[in-house]
Amino acid sequence: MASAIHGILVGYDGSPDSERALRWAAREARWRDTVLTVCHACARGDIEAPSSGGRASDHKQPTGDQDLAEALRFARKIMQPGQVRPLLAVGPAACALCEHSVNADMVVVGQRGRDGLPGSLLGSVGQQVCAHACGRVVVVRGHWQPAAEYAPGPVVAGADGSDASRAAIVFALEEAALRDVPLLAVCALADTPGSLGGASRMQEAFDQDMAQWAKGHPELTILRQITPGQPRTALLDAAADAQLLIVGGRGRGGLPGMLLGSVSQAMLHHAPCPVGVVHPQ
Repeated sequence: MASAIHGILVGYDGSPDSERALRWAAREARWRDTVLTVCHACARGDIEAPSSGGRASDHKQPTGDQDLAEALRFARKIMQPGQVRPLLAVGPAACALCEHSVNADMVVVGQRGRDGLPGSLLGSVGQQVCAHACGRVVVVRGHWQPAAEYAPGPVVAGADGSDASRAAIVFALEEAALRDVPLLAVCALADTPGSLGGASRMQEAFDQDMAQWAKGHPELTILRQITPGQPRTALLDAAADAQLLIVGGRGRGGLPGMLLGSVSQAMLHHAPCPVGVVHPQ
């Protein structure tokens, strides 16, 4: 499948967490053989008007923007020539990342940005991007090390039979294949609808989905975990040694109209590893 215009789109503001997100995104883009687009948002007054009087291009590096220049220098050291692109955005970072997510394979952000409150579990940009961006978003948090130092932990995904969780499993299958590690799919039955037989129907649907995914990906080790407990507890326990945890934006039990369900919110605030959130497109 052809990559989107922006490939892997990462938000960068010079903060330590955005530097970690940049490293994660650069590795991801290299593994996927796609472009890495580094997005830096700033106020309108911080951008010099083009000397020619023309309109600034998305891919034009602004003069004097040290944060973006440093990010590009780092990324170009580990990427192929021509695979790193700058994207200068005017206005709030979350708005820019959400707007450009429609043309990206995924959006990557750090846990907190430069202006994040000390001690906050997730910054406002990460929260807004996870809720409003299209497709796939990864928040780089928790125990993450450069690729050469990875432990062979699994990719973990939550599954509840919803469209969002199926999209999360598809993403998790790709990530497990890129890393050559097992995929662990976790199905917690405590969040099933209260109708009679809801748990058994969810388990049956989960078993059918898993059988289909295993048949379609014989090269992968696909593990399954069914628990009668709460999905928040089950997923956090499963993610203890994981490289990546992936969930749907809103699962089967979420209220209509919610952009992020309680489970995805809990993972974004408490997971011990990077978290992927997927909105089905």
